[in-house]
Amino acid sequence: MVTGLPGQAPDVLVIGEVLVELTALEPLRDGTQLRLGFSGDALNAAAAAAAAGAHTCLLARVPDDELGDQLVARVAALGVDTSLLVRTAGQHGLYLQHADPEGQREFVYVRRGSAGSSLTDSDVPEAAARAGVVLASGVACAISASARSAVHAAARAARCFIYDPNWRPRLVDAATAGSHLRTLAPYARLVTPAWPREAGALLGATPAGPAEACAALRALGAGAVALTQGSRGVLLDDGGDLTAVPAYPVDHVADQTGAGDVLTGTVAARLALGDDLCAAVRLGAAAAALSLRGHGGTGYLAGLDESRRLVARTSGLEVST
Repeated sequence: MVTGLPGQAPDVLVIGEVLVELTALEPLRDGTQLRLGFSGDALNAAAAAAAAGAHTCLLARVPDDELGDQLVARVAALGVDTSLLVRTAGQHGLYLQHADPEGQREFVYVRRGSAGSSLTDSDVPEAAARAGVVLASGVACAISASARSAVHAAARAARCFIYDPNWRPRLVDAATAGSHLRTLAPYARLVTPAWPREAGALLGATPAGPAEACAALRALGAGAVALTQGSRGVLLDDGGDLTAVPAYPVDHVADQTGAGDVLTGTVAARLALGDDLCAAVRLGAAAAALSLRGHGGTGYLAGLDESRRLVARTSGLEVST
């Protein structure tokens, strides 16, 4: 069920591209059976933000065809407000992937010239200035110059902007992705790169350690850095104050697809709803861990209570209600 009233400023506005997702439970080869779904980092993050209690709008361009109708229905079923989806002519972008418990493979994309990549700054609504948090990623910046302009326009307008570099080497080279990061970091309350591969590549050289990477990223102008470290959890640097957030344990790992998106979406939601940044990152890390139980980008999205229980059970800390 989509929360919020028509015309109401969203708690969270997510900008990006929704993709058709073709998922296999085994490596891709001739004869492999595929399951059709919808994903992409923007949808994964928006769905996580909605699951974390925020009125969340997704700004994206969606083909005006029968498959697009199913896509919009899926977005709504995930609890995300569809009022800012722009229906347009054009083809769907898609990716193929197989379940990846280890998180080691790259996706196979078919997206060049997609309708989603035609997003432009003229699509950015006035709601970007009124939203509690605006969230965008390096994927949106990489798919086209016009989509990058949309992200820049939203970042400039936002009261609170979160940027996930989400570097995809098959989509954009490290130097260009690093340029996007340097341009947007001064607008960002938070950036969420991964350590060490992504952070090192986008900075141009791998720093001596995670703390040094956070300092280098804050030097670009970001207010805070949530440096994701896989099984080592998240290092949060908020204006120079460092907090180590653990990687929360789960009983089963089916697929790591979308876990980083779930973290950023959850953090955006909880910041918009008044949590402090450290509490928001703890809940985001817990939601990301729980998402590993499902296949695909939105295969399992924990509710807020479940994420809170995992934080409390693991750390013994009280979390805000």
